[in-house]
Amino acid sequence: MREKELRRSLAVLPIGTVMKLTSLTARQIRYYEEQELIFPKRSDGNRRLYSLADIDRLLEIKDYLDDGLNMAGIREVYDQKKREHEQQKNQAQQLTDEDVREILHDEFMRAGGLQLPGSQQPQSPLQKPF
Repeated sequence: MREKELRRSLAVLPIGTVMKLTSLTARQIRYYEEQELIFPKRSDGNRRLYSLADIDRLLEIKDYLDDGLNMAGIREVYDQKKREHEQQKNQAQQLTDEDVREILHDEFMRAGGLQLPGSQQPQSPLQKPF
């Protein structure tokens, strides 16, 4: 995780500060938590602590509500985003170590101007394969 993302996910803000930043009531914020739209961390004293990412999400929820979406619609939007993220993550993980080695080998061969197995030699010394 990059430093910026790490800092944005650090839960340090109490609910009072979040209320001021978002113009939401404590009840609204707790309701969004009950609806599993946000997931604040808990302190040792069981107090909710929010991150900057949580604040962004709360503001996004407000925008969705202003646009006319209901809780079920907002939940569906976030579920869809989650599915897309997992799908992208799975696609990235489909490359095996052997695939990566083969890709690197081919790139090194091309960069060195060497012929790849099964490919045709350039017609003239000025014509290089791309």
